[in-house]
Order: sequence, then structure tokens, then C-alpha cells
Amino acid sequence: MTTDIALLLGVLGVTVLLLVTEALRIDVVALAVMIALPLLGLIPADQAFIGFSSGAVVSIMAVVVLGRGLDRTGVTQRIALPIVRIGRGGPRRTRGALMTAVGGLSAIMQNVGAAALFLPVALRVAREGAGSRSRLLMPMGFAAILGGTLTMVGSSPLILLNDLVASQGAERFGLLAVTPIGLALLLTGIGLFSLLGDRVLPHARRDRSEDRTVSQEAMVQSWHLTENIERVMIPEGSPLVGQTRRDVQLVARYGIHIVAMRELGGVRHAPASDTRFSAGQRLAVLGPHEDIARFAADYGAKVRSRLGRFAEALGPDRAGYAEVLVSPRARIIGESVSEVDLRESYRVEPLALLSNGVTHTLDFSGHVLQPGDTLVVHGAWRRIRAMNADHNFVLATPLAAQDIDEGKGTLAVLCMVLALVLTLTGTALPLSLLTGALAMVLTRVLTIDEVYRAINWRTVFLLAGLIPLGMATQNTGTAGWMAGNMMVLLSGASPWLILFAVAALTSVMTLFMSNVAATVILVPLVMDLGLRTGLDPRALALLVGICAQNSFVLPTHQVNALLQGPGGYRNADYFVAGGILTLLFLPVAVGGIWLLWL
Repeated sequence: MTTDIALLLGVLGVTVLLLVTEALRIDVVALAVMIALPLLGLIPADQAFIGFSSGAVVSIMAVVVLGRGLDRTGVTQRIALPIVRIGRGGPRRTRGALMTAVGGLSAIMQNVGAAALFLPVALRVAREGAGSRSRLLMPMGFAAILGGTLTMVGSSPLILLNDLVASQGAERFGLLAVTPIGLALLLTGIGLFSLLGDRVLPHARRDRSEDRTVSQEAMVQSWHLTENIERVMIPEGSPLVGQTRRDVQLVARYGIHIVAMRELGGVRHAPASDTRFSAGQRLAVLGPHEDIARFAADYGAKVRSRLGRFAEALGPDRAGYAEVLVSPRARIIGESVSEVDLRESYRVEPLALLSNGVTHTLDFSGHVLQPGDTLVVHGAWRRIRAMNADHNFVLATPLAAQDIDEGKGTLAVLCMVLALVLTLTGTALPLSLLTGALAMVLTRVLTIDEVYRAINWRTVFLLAGLIPLGMATQNTGTAGWMAGNMMVLLSGASPWLILFAVAALTSVMTLFMSNVAATVILVPLVMDLGLRTGLDPRALALLVGICAQNSFVLPTHQVNALLQGPGGYRNADYFVAGGILTLLFLPVAVGGIWLLWL
């Protein structure tokens, strides 16, 4: 053992200790490692910051921007809706559906790309109430990693593996050579988190974006409003047909509000008071269930608890409640609520009014507005923003979502397709993804300021700081020293022990260095071991390629690092859930190699 190897083993030990105890934030640990390595002479000073120009770091930044563009234009909401519908059967079904989709995509796409593409989808699913983000993102990330074992092009180690075995004079693997084992691994992960996810995954943690949802709930409670919205269908022959909202007086007679209406032309928020009802219309009605049922019974309408196509238009990212105050210099001072006609002028539904300390929740259309009067309205966020821009009103509560620009959804998809096509044609992954991200800026899907806000800089510094550690592990000979000693010890061991030892060594090495580097180091060694022990060298090489994906215990894998921030995870969360998955991964991978290749 050389001095450099001893020093590096000490750095690895301290790093693991800091990660386990969480004495420092993981990105701070990564930065400390990045600085310590050149100071100890383990890497040249000019290589200490090479992680910031790493293709992996650039890829993660670019793919997050692409995902943000898809989310900003409503594309991810459309992808999320089927998962939300499945999620009505419970969080287990939600996790299973999400893991299946991401794992399948990872078979043909780099796992970090698949995870980043579905990150905004998973967050939207969580916001729609189909599961907690802390219990969705980690399983989704693990599925992306596991899905990389479904084909020989699903991950970088498996892509490289064919070149490595060919250089040793062995036959290359077919595209689906790894599929049976990969499928078993993916199903094992899906089964674990579908059945036991509530026990092994961390409890829900709220982040800043969820605070805005809490403010919505607090507003509803403080004003004694209801969040119950039901779909009402107007059939042929209903007494409603031909009448207007003003004729029926829904608020005065039933205490309910029509917050949206759907016809052939699409969904309209807060239809005007003179809107006439017609057969076939669908109404989104806000109010207590019994009052909606009473209204429907009086007019022969049909009530459905599921919102159907209203779900997208009335989702928390599209519409909600807001408090607005009448400005002291408003032009509407002295006019009644009916004269201002909030439905016609702003396309929002007035729900309550506070004036001179008195709250009105039924018919206050005749109230004359005064400075400081507070109105609670429901409508699309873009309409509420328009009210805030008007000099008549001042917004009193934070908006719960950002505008979604559906008109640029096609452009966003084309930018993503451009990135994928470039990748499939052989262009380097970072360059392909960065091209797609730049295209989103040039087509004005996103502004450059939105791009900077979308990137999780904690993840960037985490990966950039740990990449030099992997380089040092390889350059100092530490990785080769560990692997060589292991091969010597295994020379006379039983086949099962050899398989488990190779799988475990690969899994450990990929926690602290690039899985590609680990594969490059280990494949020649294990193929030589196979020749000396009578085991198929190709089988051992394939085991290394598979186990190079077994990186769940620490958030050092690109996918885990990407999701740690949005999920609010601590290192201990990965020790528990990732540790259990690792213990299942090893026997499944080893058993698959034994049954199919030996």
C-alpha cells in the first residue's frame, strides 16, 4: 500500500463518516472533499474543479431545464393526469404506476434523463393529492436506475461493457442479453415500494412550494368556505335550459357557485351572469354536496363527484382562491358588486365579502364597494394576476402557482424531441441536452432567468465536488489495489462466494466513483478471475455491468443527487430505503447470473 492509497482511504473514511452522521450538509462535504484532495497532493490542483465542467453535471442542469419547460407549458400536467387517476386507488398504485413508467423509459434512455423528465410529473402528481413527494421521488429515482438494466443500451456501464469484453477476445452481448435479470430487478423494486413503501420511505416533509397550498387551505378555513367542487350535467328537457344564472339565483337560493362551464368551445371560468344554460353543458359547481344535490334534484340535472375534464382546468396549478382588496384610489369605489360585474370583467367568481367587519357569503351583489373592502374570489391564476395588475384591486394573498402557457406546449415538446434525436444519432448526451435547453430559451418557452431559477445548485455542487474523489480513487491506484486484493482472496473460493463478492465490490466502488470507471477497472480483473476459477468470464463481466447500477445507499448517484433536494431527503433516508433495496438487488442479480449464464 502506497502513501497515496493510505491517504485516499482516510479521505474516503472521513467522507463516509460525515455522510452517515450528517454533521455537515452533503454539498458542503463534497466541497470539502474537492478542496482536500489537491491539498493532500492526491490530484493536481487544476483537476480539483474539473467536476464543474463534467458532462454529468452539464447533463443534469440541462435536463432539469427541459423538464421545467415541459412543466411551464402544461405538458407534464397532461402526462400526470393518468397517474393521478390511477392514484385514486391509493398511494401504492401511484408509486407502482410511476415506477413502471420511469423504469420502462430508462431501458432506452439514460436514467438521469428519464428521472429528470418525470420529476415535474411526480411533483405535479403529489400536488394533485395522489401521494407525498417524499414517498414518490425516491422510488421513482430508484426505478430509473433499475430500468437501466433492462437493455444493453440502458446505462453507460452496459453500453461500455461490450467494448470491454470484445477487447478481452470474448463475444459481445446481444441487445436483450440482460433483459430477464433487469426485469426481475425492476419488478423487485416496484414490489418493494408498492407493498412496503409506507414503512420504509420517509414521512412527508413540506417544502416552500407546499406552503402556498397550505395558505390556500388556511384561507378556506378562515372564511368558512368549502373546497368541494362537483360536476353537474344538464340533460335534455331540464328546466334549466334557456335560463340564465341571474334567473336561477344559485347563490341566494342554494348557496352554491358555478366556477366553470364546459361546452364544445372548451372550459370557461366563472361564466357571466347572463350566460344561458343549454342541454349538454357541464358545470363545475362549488358548494356543500347536499346543496348541489338539492339544486340538481330541482332541475333534473345529474351530479358526478369526479370532475372529469374540469380536473385539469381547476387543478391547483391552474386555479384557486384569492383575497383581493379594493384599492383606496380605485375607480370602482361607489359602485355595487353587480355593477362591477367581476364575472364579466375579470372572469372570477366572487365567493365572500368583508366590509366594515361584517362578512357576507350569500347575495352581496347590491353592496356598494368602499376602500379596503376585501373580496374572496375563485378563478384561473392568470385572471387573478390580471386583477392584481388592475389599479382597482390589490392582491392580499400569495398566488399558489405560476401561469401555465399552453400555447407553447408544442414548442416545448419539440425542444425535448430535438435533444432526444441528437442523443440517438450519436451526439454526446451533455451537448444534446444543452442544445434542447438552449432551444427552449431561443423559442421563449423559458426566459434565461427562469432557467437559472430551475437549476438546483445544491445538486450541481454535490456532483462537482464528488467527481474529483472518483478520479483520485482511480488515479492513485486505490480502486485497482482494492480490486486486485479481492481477486487474490477469491481465487480458491466457491462460485457463489465469488459471485457475491464481485457484486458487492462493484456496488461499493460505484458509491464513490463513476460507475463507468468502476466497470473499466473491474471487468478485465473479473474476466481473468473467471478463467482461473472455471467460471464464465462473460457472466462475471455482465454481473459487474449490472451491479454498477446498484447505487442506492447514498445520494451520490446522479439520479439520487437530482432528487434529494426536491424530495427533502436526508442521507439517513437513503440508508434505510436504499439499503433494503441493495440487499434485495444483490441476490436477484447473482441468482439471475447463476441461473441464466452459469
